[in-house]
Amino acid sequence: IPALRKMDAKTIKWVAVAGFFGNFFPMFLFPLAQTEVSSSMAGILDSLVPVFVLILGFLLFGVRSKWIQVLGALLGFAGAAILMYFSEASEEGSQLGYALLVVLATACYAVSALVIKHVPSMQLSGGIFTIWMVPSFLILVASGFFTNFQSNPETWEAMGYLGVLTIVGTAIAMILYYKLIQNTTPVFASTVTYLLPIVAVIWGLLDGERFSIWYILG
Repeated sequence: IPALRKMDAKTIKWVAVAGFFGNFFPMFLFPLAQTEVSSSMAGILDSLVPVFVLILGFLLFGVRSKWIQVLGALLGFAGAAILMYFSEASEEGSQLGYALLVVLATACYAVSALVIKHVPSMQLSGGIFTIWMVPSFLILVASGFFTNFQSNPETWEAMGYLGVLTIVGTAIAMILYYKLIQNTTPVFASTVTYLLPIVAVIWGLLDGERFSIWYILG
C-alpha cells in the first residue's frame, strides 16, 4: 500500500495491467491447463514467451526486431507446433485446447513484460499483489474454499505445496524477474524461459510422466 501511494494514477493503471497479464489471469490458465497437460509439455510451451515479446512488442509498442530475431520467432512457433501436434496433445482432441491455454498464458506474460518496462521498478511486485489481492480473495470465497475446507493430512499437504508455489515460484521469482527486466530489456529477460523446458522435463521424468522424442525436437 505505501508503494501505491507513491505512484500517480497513470502508473497505478499500468501496474494493474501488468499484474493482470503477468499474474492474475495466467494463474487460472496454468492450473486449468495442467489438469490435462503434463508438466513437461507446459514447461516447454512456456518458452514461447520471448516469441510473443517480439511479436507483441512490434504490434503494441512499435519495437522493431532484427531479422535474426524474426527467424528465432519463426523457429519458436515451429517448435510449439511440433509439440502440440506430435506430443500428447494430439492423442486426445480435448488436450489441444488445454495446451493452447498455456500458449495464451505465455502471451499474457509477454504483455506484462513489455508493460513493466515502462513502469518504475520500486516496490512494483508489492503494488501488483496489493491491487489484485481483493479480486483474488473474492474468487477464493466464491469457489467454496472456506465452506468445503476439510482438515485432513492430504489437505494440509496440498496447502504446503501451494505455500511453496506462492513464495518461491511466484513472489520471489517475480521480484527477481521484474528486476531483471528493469536492468536489461524485456526480450533479454524473457529468454530465461528457455531454461524452463529443461527444468520442467526433469521434474516430469522424476514424477513419472511420459516423455517423447518429439519433446526434444520441439
